[in-house]
Amino acid sequence: MNIRVGFGYDVHQLKPGYKFVLGGITIKSDRGAVGHSDGDALIHAVCDALLGAANLRDIGFHFPDTSDEFKDIDSKIILKRTIGLLNKHGYSVGNIDTTICLEKPKISSLIPEMQETLTKIIGIEKEDLSVKATTSEKLGFVGKGEGIAVFAVALIIRDSAHISK
Repeated sequence: MNIRVGFGYDVHQLKPGYKFVLGGITIKSDRGAVGHSDGDALIHAVCDALLGAANLRDIGFHFPDTSDEFKDIDSKIILKRTIGLLNKHGYSVGNIDTTICLEKPKISSLIPEMQETLTKIIGIEKEDLSVKATTSEKLGFVGKGEGIAVFAVALIIRDSAHISK
């Protein structure tokens, strides 16, 4: 059995006039994430962690922000395609741990809905996806409400039939 770990990180600027999508759900907020896609920093960090664990480069390589194909794309589609890439290379997801750094809006009550949405796409149980939220105590761009940062760690497992000898 081949077990691998990957780390992902994503940040997006928050501005009025944009919708705020996080963890595959739309959240009521006076500010939203600026991005080429829908700006879902949680999904983007998860994808980078998964791709990194499989040594498949990063989200920008597979879904470049210079491509019209990905302009305003729903990040759930990017996650689904990322899972497809992993599966193609013989990997399955063991578990994922994430931390969302956001001053406002408060999102802890929305975490179960995010978990439900994401685990259906990833194909894992809710207990295999940890979503945590914290603030940065009013420090830095997150603390000033100017942006969101998300960290993710993923464990993937390669099917023994795909391990080269």
